[in-house]
Amino acid sequence: MDQTAPRADSMDLSPYRVFSRDEWSHLRADTPMTLTAVEVNELRGLNDPISMADVESVYLPLSRLLAYYAEATLILHQATKRFLGVEEGKTPFIIGIAGSVAVGKSTTSRILRALLARWPASPKVDLITTDGFLFPNAVLEAEGLMQRKGFPESFDRPALLKFLSDIKAGKRNVQAPVYSHFYYDVMPGQTVTVDKPDILIVEGLNVLQTRELPKDGRAVPFVSDFFDFSVYIDAPESLLEKWYVDRFMRLRETAFRDPNSYFHRYSRITDAEAVAKAKSIWTNINLQNLRENIFPTRPRADLILTKDASHTIAKVALRKI
Repeated sequence: MDQTAPRADSMDLSPYRVFSRDEWSHLRADTPMTLTAVEVNELRGLNDPISMADVESVYLPLSRLLAYYAEATLILHQATKRFLGVEEGKTPFIIGIAGSVAVGKSTTSRILRALLARWPASPKVDLITTDGFLFPNAVLEAEGLMQRKGFPESFDRPALLKFLSDIKAGKRNVQAPVYSHFYYDVMPGQTVTVDKPDILIVEGLNVLQTRELPKDGRAVPFVSDFFDFSVYIDAPESLLEKWYVDRFMRLRETAFRDPNSYFHRYSRITDAEAVAKAKSIWTNINLQNLRENIFPTRPRADLILTKDASHTIAKVALRKI
């Protein structure tokens, strides 16, 4: 054994380059700010206090990086088409956004969509959430899966894979089902149309998850197989629980007050009872899903955004190439 060789535990074997917020912010370079303070305020989610400083320090550098990735991916697709001798339509650049409930996936997705759509080339940028591919409540109830809603088995995975396959193939007017958080269910007969976007952002809890590979070596497609770039939004469990409970209490004062809301019953209980219920839902459903299915996919992301107690992104990890 070579005694001069470095020990494995002393080597930097991490597949990521890690940046502090300040270090990352300098990578914005000359990327212009194309959103106003009013627009940023309209794009942020409930209990997710994103600021102009956040957009400038974190999301503008990310927009610049994605511009490089999208350009390089386009060149790769064109080279492949030349090699195959085929003349196919454009292939959309697909970005996956993953992370826990209450971590801020929706806000990140909306901010990125707005920034990417204002690149100089004015690309067509669409956004879908995988919530629409949940099985309807009636199906979940029949299968005994209502307490597993959001877990991998509660999604119509074949339908989601077919949707992404059609998008990647450049098909026109691809339909995706619509989910309502107000009614807590997929809306019958309602769809959103995605028509040949330049960029598609796919947001969801389990979009980076893999399944157990078959012993016979058959090809098993994963949702992430269709992604050109993926982002995981991370935060400690204690913060995620606090943000979930805070959001639950905010909704109790707003949307839950509507008698048509699925969660209307929680607007009629005491504050203490509501906090206890929110913590119970977090512990028995969301935390379990996070530990079993969501957090283990973090190392599969191309970029990891880590938040601190103020919901501010404090650290960025970019996968090495």
